[in-house]
Parts: sequence; C-alpha cells; structure tokens
Amino acid sequence: MTQASFATHEVFNQSPPFEDVDLFAVDRPLAEAVAANGGGDAAGELSEFGKHWGSAAMAARGRVANENTPKLRSFDSRGNRRDEVEFHPAYHELMAHSAHAGVHNSTWNAGGRPAGGAAEVVRAAKFYIASQVETGHLCPITMTRASVAALAEAPDLLAKVMPVLATRSYDPSFAPWWTKRGMTVGMGMTEKQGGTDVRSNMTRAERDGDAYRITGHKWFMSAPMCDAFLVLAQAEGGLSCFFMPRFAPDGSVNAIRFQRLKDKLGNRSNASSEVEFTGAYAERIGEEGKGIRTIIQMVQLTRQDCAIASAGLMRSGLAHALHHARHRSVFQKHLADQPLMQAVLSDMALHVEASIALVMRLCRAFDRAPSDAREAAYMRLLTPVIKYWVCKSAPGFLYEAMECLGGNGYVEEGILARHYRESPVNAIWEGSGNVMCLDVLRALSREADAASAVLHELTGETLGLPGAGEAVVFIGKAFRRPDGERVARLAVEKLALLAASAALNAVSPRHAELFAATRLAGNHASMYGAVDLASADVSGLLERALP
Repeated sequence: MTQASFATHEVFNQSPPFEDVDLFAVDRPLAEAVAANGGGDAAGELSEFGKHWGSAAMAARGRVANENTPKLRSFDSRGNRRDEVEFHPAYHELMAHSAHAGVHNSTWNAGGRPAGGAAEVVRAAKFYIASQVETGHLCPITMTRASVAALAEAPDLLAKVMPVLATRSYDPSFAPWWTKRGMTVGMGMTEKQGGTDVRSNMTRAERDGDAYRITGHKWFMSAPMCDAFLVLAQAEGGLSCFFMPRFAPDGSVNAIRFQRLKDKLGNRSNASSEVEFTGAYAERIGEEGKGIRTIIQMVQLTRQDCAIASAGLMRSGLAHALHHARHRSVFQKHLADQPLMQAVLSDMALHVEASIALVMRLCRAFDRAPSDAREAAYMRLLTPVIKYWVCKSAPGFLYEAMECLGGNGYVEEGILARHYRESPVNAIWEGSGNVMCLDVLRALSREADAASAVLHELTGETLGLPGAGEAVVFIGKAFRRPDGERVARLAVEKLALLAASAALNAVSPRHAELFAATRLAGNHASMYGAVDLASADVSGLLERALP
C-alpha cells in the first residue's frame, strides 16, 4: 500500500533571508559618504563591523529582544524596593556588542574631550549600521555618548565618571556605577504638564550640603536601567541640570521610584518609564538656572543620532526591498526587472543616497566644529533641519519598502514591520517637527550672520544644480517674513533639500543633479516612483544601493 503524502506544496519563489552580509561593503553610498567626509581610513574597521552586524546571529538577537520586552521589578521577594528593569539576554548581548565597538563613547578621549579626526563620521557609520539590525538598544547608547557633553560643565564629576564611561565594557549588573566595568547614562526632562515646555517643570531640587535632594516626577524617563541620569529640576536659582545616580554615595538604592514602563508603538526592546523622585540624591551640573543651556549640549548630540538612526532604518528598508525584488518573480520576470518596480526602487535609492550623504556631512561638522567656526555654524543651524527632514521621511519611506514585499512585508516574522513601528520615534523624541522648525528660527535670529554664511556656502556648493538658485531665494524670503513661523516647515524642508543636494554633490555629482531635479526644481510627487529617471540612472542607483 502506498504511503499517502500530506505535503501539499513546496516552497519556491521566495527571497532568501537578507543575512550574513557585510552591511558596510554592500552599501556604496555609505562607504563613499564616509570617505568624502574624512573617514576613509576606517574602511577596514567598518567592514568588520558590517560583517558582524550583518550576521544571522545579530539579526536573531534583534528579533528576540523585541519579542521579549523589558519588565519592571519594583520589589524583591522580601518586599524591599528595588525598581529594577529586567531584560532578555539578547538585549544585553546587543548592548555589549555596541559597547565593544565604542558606539557609546568613541567620539571622546579618556578625559572627556572630543576625540578629533573623523571620530564622529566613523562612529556615525557604526550607529547607522547597527540601527538597521536593532534600534531600540541604541537609546541608552546615544544618551551615554551624549551625556559627556553636558558633564563637561562639571569637570570634577566628569573626571570621576570618565574612567568608567570610557571603557568598552558593558556591565548590566545592578550596582553603584563607581564599582562597575562600564556604565550607561540616561535622561529625564519631560513632565506631564509641560512636555516640550521644560521651563514649566515642577520637580524641585533642594540643597543637601554639596549635593541636592530631588522631589517630583518625570512623565518620560528614557532607558531606566541606566546607572545614572541627567535630569532637570527647579532649584532656588531656577531650572537646573543634575546628575542622579541609581545608587547614593553610601551604596543604598537611590530614591528613584519607577511607576510603570510605557507601552509604546515601537522601540519595544528599550524601556521607557514614568518615575517619581522622593528625595533622590543628585549632584548639580553647571550653574543654577542654566539647566537648559547645560542639557542642550547633550540634546544636540542625541538629535544628531535621531537623524543617523532614521537614515539607517530607511537604508535597511531599501536593502530588504531590493533584495526581495531581485529574487521574487511575477508574470515571468523578476520584480526588479519590472519597469514600475524599478521606478519605485530607484527613487527610494536616490532618497537614501541623499540622506546618508547629508547625515555624514553633518557629522563632519561635529568633528570640525571645535576648531572651525564655519563648521560650528553649519552644525548649529542644520542639526534641527536635518533631524526634521530625515526623521519625518522615515515612516512613509518604510511603508513603501513594506509594500515592495507585499504581504511578507506586513507580517511580524520579517524586520520591516518592526522598522515601520520604530520609525516615528526619532521624529518625536528630542523635539518634534514643530520644535525643530522653531529652533531653526531661533538660530537665524540669534546668529543671523553665521546662518547667512552657511546659506551662502550651500549656494556655492549647489551652483548649477536644477532648482537650487530658486530654492536659495525662497529660503531667504521665507525666513525674513514677519510671519515666518507660518511657513517655517516649508522653508526648513527646502533648506534640508538644498543641504542634501550640496552634500550629495560632493559624493556623486550625477546623482546630486538627479536629486535636485526631482526635489528642488519641482515638487516631488507624494509617492515614490512617480518621477521620470533615465533608465541608465535607474540601473546605476540600484547597483550602488546593493551590488
């Protein structure tokens, strides 16, 4: 008697996993943008990083860390208050790999000063690659890196912290920071009643000898597993910035009471919390009343990372979409050979090329700002511009990437659904779109001459590109209008497109011309692929995006 077979089909015409690839080597726009902005000597180091993070093992860690979300353990088994956040081992492995590569500290030297050279550009390339695999764990990574800028306002404290923060060890143990092999630093600014308006914060700071006791709450405390936090509170002299460790100097658990972890749309591997301070120990950073000026040094760097991460998410979406299209056949042809799909993918590839060129140009400004006034002006004016455009581009871009995979893109087994849920956070965190536009207007009013010089430089770098001259005229008029705030979004977006055209022109002039023609010379269609790119440029863009 013949054995009946219950196998009803075989699996074919499915794309293989996009794994075990060198995420640096397969990304020519990234490699060329890094080289154009001073980081070419790090190509070998970045390739090793790209191979590691492009492995199937790292992809699995990212998936598992998001499927097993953090848990708050308020008390131990005997009823003692602990306020610990428990993570799956995969999350700790991701943190350890990022720390080992210096993603949390490589832009600083051992004394907490800028490392110099192309440290920002090289580190940004790593951050960009890591964000393609798992973005949630990068929240404490970026805040730890950025905290050093604010801690510089308290040199004695910085000197104590840097020997621990400057190591490339990740130590997840719940212990006083000064006893650990490595540490992470989080941040708490937002309160229920104020949100962006931190001057309305009600958390109070009262002197206790050389230190302070903090009483109040934060509606969002990012990365509550960190060893210390930078927080804002009202002192006698006004809103001030404080360093609040998880453990008080006597080794006792500090009075930081986590009320709950936020149930977020994305960013699931990372914990965000609501918290109360009940007389928590803290040390002041900077002068009383100068809290915003102090912590904004940290925020400038975390905004930079928001743009890098969003660009990385878009790059991953493009890579997965293009990889799938090259393996999937429809109507007797591979998707990648269908003219409509080529139009969509090449338009997306052009957007990613411009985004990474712009982000790396910004990172070059961060590298050179300490010794170059022009680069410092570029950094101050364009950081909010670039965060605005890149971060707000990501959700729509990732939706389009999902659609390229059809139903496979929509299910949770693939990475694109996670990327899509992840993408809005960078536009919201560290200042929403309107806040970025207001920051640009503020920079223009405070540093009009420096801003004018930046615009003049962009004019020269985009000379001859389609629509660039008209964009410069529009930007100048828009920002001089008495009701400039009403058109601020339009002007900031136009400024971002101009800056992206300039940055891409230094990497790939042919594609800068295409980008300017489709974005500056006219309004880009609301859907990717609704542009007319020459067929030769279609193939060139796709080959550069993924060989």
